[in-house]
This record gives sequence, C-alpha cells and structure tokens, in this order.
Amino acid sequence: MNAPESKVRLARMELYRKKGKIHAREVKGRFNTLRWSLVLLTQLVFFGACWLPWDGRQALWFDIPEEKFYIFDAVLWPQDALLLAIVMILAALGLFWVTAIAGRVFCGYACPQTVYTSLFTWIETRVEGDHLARLKLDQAPNSPRKLALKATKHGLWLGLSLWSGLTFVGYFTPIRELLPAFASWGLGPWEAFWVLFYAGFMYLQAGFAREMVCQHMCPYSRFQGVMFDSNTRTVAYDLGRGEPRNRHQKGDAPKGDCVDCSICVQVCPTGIDIRDGLQYQCINCGLCVDACDGVMDKVGKPRGLIRYASEQELAGRSTAGHAARLRVYGALVAVFVGLGVWTIVQRPSLRVDVLRDRGSLAREATDGLIENAYTLKLANLADVPREFEIRVSGLPGAQLRSNPRVSGESGQIRTVQVTVAVPPDGLGSGVKPLAFEVSAVADPNAQAHEKTTFVLP
Repeated sequence: MNAPESKVRLARMELYRKKGKIHAREVKGRFNTLRWSLVLLTQLVFFGACWLPWDGRQALWFDIPEEKFYIFDAVLWPQDALLLAIVMILAALGLFWVTAIAGRVFCGYACPQTVYTSLFTWIETRVEGDHLARLKLDQAPNSPRKLALKATKHGLWLGLSLWSGLTFVGYFTPIRELLPAFASWGLGPWEAFWVLFYAGFMYLQAGFAREMVCQHMCPYSRFQGVMFDSNTRTVAYDLGRGEPRNRHQKGDAPKGDCVDCSICVQVCPTGIDIRDGLQYQCINCGLCVDACDGVMDKVGKPRGLIRYASEQELAGRSTAGHAARLRVYGALVAVFVGLGVWTIVQRPSLRVDVLRDRGSLAREATDGLIENAYTLKLANLADVPREFEIRVSGLPGAQLRSNPRVSGESGQIRTVQVTVAVPPDGLGSGVKPLAFEVSAVADPNAQAHEKTTFVLP
C-alpha cells in the first residue's frame, strides 16, 4: 500500500469508527428489506393492538388496579403467574436457540433498541440528508438553516417518543380514555410519569445513545459468547477469499476479492469493521452483507465475500455436531410449549382463597360451639355470572353458620365473610386442619378445595 492510499483508508476509518457520532450509510438489499419488514411489523402490532375492541372493552388491557390482564377472551389473574413464568422461560429458550443458530440476530432485526434507532435514523436522514450531509451539518457552525433542521428533527423525534409513551401506557389505561385525558391535561400522576418516562427514555436511547447501548450497556452483548460455538452462523468475512485485498496488490501479485472500499464499515450501525473478525459489538444485522454484495456485483465477482457463515463452514469442515445442541434446545421449547398448553387447558374457572381472621382466634358461642371467622375470596373466572355453594370438611360436626350459597359476577372476585362452628367435645385443643369446598351450582365440575386451619382453645 502506497502512502496516499494509506492516508485515504486511515481517514475513512477514522471517519466511521473513531470520532463522535456514527453516521451510517444507507444501503439496499435483501437483509435491509427483511430488517425493515420486521420494524414495520413490530410497530404495527405495538401501535395497533391497543386499539382493538373486544366484547365491549379493549382486547389487550393490563388492569393493574383490579389485578386482571385481559387478552382477548382470556382473563388472567395473579394466580395465573405460572403462565407468565412459562412465557418468560420460553422467551429465554427461544433466544438461546436463535443465538445458537445465527448469533445475535435478534439484536439486528427485532430488538426495540434496533427498531427505534432505525426509525430515528430514518427521520434524521429525511430531514438532514444522507450520511455525508449529516456529518457535514454536524461539523458546520451554527446557522439559521442548521438550527431549523435540528429543531425539526428533534421535534419529530419527540413526537414519535411521546406517541410511543402514550401507546405504552394505553395498554394499562384504556387508550380511548387515555388520549382525551392527555388532551385535557387530566392524566393521573402515575400515568403522566410513565408516559414521560417511556418517551424520555426512548428519545435518549434511540436519538443519542444508539450504538453505545449495543456496545456498552446491553448485557446480552457480553454473555452471548457463551452461547456461540464454532458452528454458529454469524456475519463473517471470508478471509481466504478476500485477502490479500485487491487494492493493495500491484502487477501479477495474488489478489483477493476484497477491493478495500470500506463500504461495509460505512453501513455498520455500530461502526465496526467485520473484516477484523467476530466482535461482540456486531448485531448480525446483515447490512454489511448487502453492501458487500452490491460491490461484488459491480466488480463482477460472486456474492458472499461477507455472508452468514460459521467458523466451521469458512474452514471447509462439517457442521454435523451442531445438530445435537439445537435438538436439545428444540426439545426444551417443545416441553414448555406443551406445559403452557396443558396449564391453559387445565386452568380452573373458579379459584378460592381462604383467610382466617387472626384478630379473633376462637370464640365460644351461646350454644357452646367453638367458632372461627374466615374471609373467602371467590374468583369467578367464567364469562357468565354463577351461583356457588360453600361446604366445610375435615372436622367432625363442623357446620357453616353463614349462608352456604353466594353469587359471583363474571370475571369478578366476591369477598364473603363466613363463620364455622364445631363442637368442642373430643377434639382436644390447638390448631386443627379444616377445608372449604366450593362448587358452582349449575356446573358441578367447577370446584375448588382450599385447606386452612381451625383453632380450638
């Protein structure tokens, strides 16, 4: 490499990798198209799902004060926490599975940081121009034009952030109630806090932090290496085919396919050079693949100098050993999917919680029986009102001193105060086991058996 070429390359790398804000170059290609398709899909779901009506209410509504999650026809209660645990385990296993197959591909295509950074960059490009125009604008002194462009960009960023914050809170406070309250400055303190927090966090993360989140703040970038092996397909540079780089060789010296244009660096959202090998900052977005394929088309070389490939594949070795690991992940996913389905199918339509009155352990009634007081919480999880019958068992002669039949509205928790009395003869003293049995009058299969204790003096 002669001196002028060396200086040009170093200046180019300095521009895109080391100084200040990264202004990534736009690129067209199949992976960029896939990336934007997922951006649009995720945002269509996020911004649109909260507007879906369902049976007189919002289809997706997480009603924290009432401790109920509405998901279309399903109503989930705190007692359904097992389902949440299964979903979280499936999400983790799915992430491990995808990472073992294709590295940090989730980060490149579906991570919220990537999605919102893409949207913010798209706005920035439409307002300020391409990567070179943005760089020139940043380096220029302040002027009315620069201030107007910057104000427009930040105004659009703040608008998108605020709308996202309102949408997020709209899953907890129905969106059709939230927007009028926001327009009339009638938001509650917690609603206002979360709208502003979400909007501010998005504005800072996607507008300013960007690649720093992927490089320094995201824990996944640090521990992803333990989920990789030599068979994991990541964005990789084919060193054997690309080196020595074409630009550097004169005469009849051997030449690789890489022309050292550095466009792969210019399009990288984290500013790395994939030709330096696998790096934890790489989010596997494939934009450098699109860029390199475009250059190879222009110089008449086959595509794939940069591509999704494993270490074993690049070395020309078999990847057969990879299948066992993937089968284990697949089997675990199948097990937890089955467990989730079974949990949903077996989910009861009636739940009962029993709380014994600890303020009055036991009392003697006028007829000589010993009484304990209890509070029953009956959760009617069916979609129709029902009547329930309450019985007690576990102690000889135990009887219910309250009305054994109570009604419960659909999707509501009915609180019932009951008193249980038992004869003291032959039972001794201390804490004895007792059970409440509750069943739906019209549906004997809807039953709940809840254990508690009875205190004898």
